[in-house]
This record gives sequence, structure tokens and C-alpha cells, in this order.
Amino acid sequence: MTWAPHVTVATVVERDGRFLFVFEHAEDRVVYNQPAGHLEPGETLVEAAIRETLEETRWLVKPTALLSISLYNAPANGVTYLRHTFAAEALKEIPEQPLDRGIIEPRWLTRDELLACEAQWRSPMVLDAVDEYLSGKRYPLELLNPRRHN
Repeated sequence: MTWAPHVTVATVVERDGRFLFVFEHAEDRVVYNQPAGHLEPGETLVEAAIRETLEETRWLVKPTALLSISLYNAPANGVTYLRHTFAAEALKEIPEQPLDRGIIEPRWLTRDELLACEAQWRSPMVLDAVDEYLSGKRYPLELLNPRRHN
């Protein structure tokens, strides 16, 4: 059997000191996470970040920078995720956009409000991503070659 990590994307969207989170059902729990999901065939990482954020929060965003690329081995299912975390700007909410299955609602929280509900984080990556954003480190999106080679 061939091993391969699951390629995922996540966005950190900040507006007026609050961050956009997804409040969702996952692994028999109700948890907070960044808007995040899997890369689909034929799309770039940036396209996946835009799509996942819209599907999970109803917010159209514009990724502005890469924050990090990290590996996470999830203890709940033993899967290794290769996560690409982006900083993104909120452009507009699209109220008629249906939310993905399992999503309860999007929520805007401060870092302190997030800390107060630590037991409900989907993983430690939730706070890590906010702290990466707050550190001010940014990597240009051009680092990720968007060209498709067929």
C-alpha cells in the first residue's frame, strides 16, 4: 500500500480584530476550525482556498499570502495532512450560498474568544494558524507555482 498525505488548504481571514472560523460537526464533536478542506483534482492551492472558504462560510475571499505549510498527524483518524495555510481578505458575504454538510455556521472570534473554547478546537492547528498570522510573517503566493502541467 502506498502512503500519501492528504493535501489540504486553510484560510485565516481577519476583520477588525476578529477571525473567521467554521463551527462544525466533525469526528463526533462540535468544533471550531479555520475554513479548510481538501485540494480537488484540477485546481490550484489558491483556488482550493477560495472555494473551501466560500463553501464553509459564505464568504468570498482573496488570498493575499501564504502563511505556512505544515504536516499534522491527526490522532483521531491517523491521517497525515499536508496543510497550506493562507492569509485572505474578506471581500463579501454571499448569504444565498449553501453551507457544506456538517457546517453549523461561520463565526467571527477574537483570539481571546478562541482561547476560551480550546476544548472545541478541531486541532492545535486552529490557534497555530491565528498566531502565524499575528506574527506578521507572509510568503508571496508566487512561491506556489500555479502553472498546471498536463
